[in-house]
Amino acid sequence: MALQIYLIRHGRTEWNVAGLLQGSGDSPLVEEGIENAKLTGKALADIEFSACYSSLLKRTHDTAGYIIGERDIPHFHHKGLNELHFGVWEGQRSADLAEHPDYILLRTQPERYKAESSQGELIEDFYHRVMKAFQQIVDRHQDGENILIVSHGMTLTLLTAILKGLPWQQFRNTELHSFVLNTAINVVKVENGKAELVEFNNVEHLVK
Repeated sequence: MALQIYLIRHGRTEWNVAGLLQGSGDSPLVEEGIENAKLTGKALADIEFSACYSSLLKRTHDTAGYIIGERDIPHFHHKGLNELHFGVWEGQRSADLAEHPDYILLRTQPERYKAESSQGELIEDFYHRVMKAFQQIVDRHQDGENILIVSHGMTLTLLTAILKGLPWQQFRNTELHSFVLNTAINVVKVENGKAELVEFNNVEHLVK
């Protein structure tokens, strides 16, 4: 039996609604985010999770809590699962940055984004951080286990792109890959040392 890893982006937050870059910043889940996290928990209620991992940010802690509910599942926090650090851009409206040359590079040519204006995290460094965290979690568990990971939009979009076989430089290429949606279910199967993305951006459980 394979190791199964369920990747979930946190529920929708106040800053998501306002169109603000969060990154290392944080904002509370809105009612929709809470409800959808609970619906995700119902959709995954029959999955016996050995452990849950979330980032150090409260929006993932809260989402994981709503998914886990009353179940006795060990919940760990891993800094490597944190969102991309946007530096001084955090708290700013993404729409206001849309024409900024550096922001355009971040969205279209991540390998050329130098973070000079934002003073944030370089995408290559981000890539190495996220993949290291994922591998550390994989190495802690065995075939037949189910693991829950609750993380962030950029983090999981990068990770799922890599798992699809794309280079990190292409993770924002909308012709090749889609951005991970809030509380969508994504499933990774790890077998014989190979990780495969077998389910992506499933939001059927959120349809009321």
